[in-house]
Amino acid sequence: MTRQMSVAGTFYPARENELDRYFEHFNKIYDEQASLPNVKSKALIVPHAGYVYSGYTASIAYRLLQNSNLKTFVVIGPSHRVAFEGVSLCGAQSYETPFGSLQSADTLVEELRENFHLGTILNPHAEHSTEVQFPFIQHYLGNVNIVELVYGNVKPEVLSKIIDFILKKEDCGVIISTDLSHFYTLEDANTLDTICLSAIKNLDTNQLHHGCEACGMIGVEAMLLSAKKLGLHSNVLDYRTSADASDDTSRVVGYVSAYFH
Repeated sequence: MTRQMSVAGTFYPARENELDRYFEHFNKIYDEQASLPNVKSKALIVPHAGYVYSGYTASIAYRLLQNSNLKTFVVIGPSHRVAFEGVSLCGAQSYETPFGSLQSADTLVEELRENFHLGTILNPHAEHSTEVQFPFIQHYLGNVNIVELVYGNVKPEVLSKIIDFILKKEDCGVIISTDLSHFYTLEDANTLDTICLSAIKNLDTNQLHHGCEACGMIGVEAMLLSAKKLGLHSNVLDYRTSADASDDTSRVVGYVSAYFH
């Protein structure tokens, strides 16, 4: 079974050459303003909106991840369309992208299935929070193997145990997908998102519950729990809102990228 593209042409371009132009544009802007940290990371937090809004923020993180030389990544995102309990493990053999197909990390899939009793619920896997990451992975990281996990109602502590398991493997990394506040004025969004950013920087899970409105907060909290257990440090790479692209400050969405090392 192939995990088909479901949001190509809407959240991101469906054509390879158009995607390449996006990435070239993002990189040119970044390189004119900053230099990538010289670190190796096994875990990211990245946004999942349309590339015109959040692609720049995500692109920085994936460029940094090139230093990792990892061969397997688990992409973890919240379900936006389908309500369910727990975590769904994608059972696809490959994942379609405009650049070609990424292959499933079959051995890791079986280990996750057996160790955490994960099943597959098909409907949640037409999910943009995870899918928008696949072209970034294919472009920046090449022919690595991936696993898609989509979560519904699940305790962060449960998801954190899965993240622990993955990060303890020498050649595996984790990509946590989330956007921040939704549809506030720019001023109010900045206020709310500052709480999220501070929580990520300080690995403070308690702070997340005092104003952070990230749609993927369960995944973020799980990652922070794992980071504390594994002795990781966190750094924010980029924060912006949709107003940076649209100039509309009346109803904005916030985006962050961060890495753990």
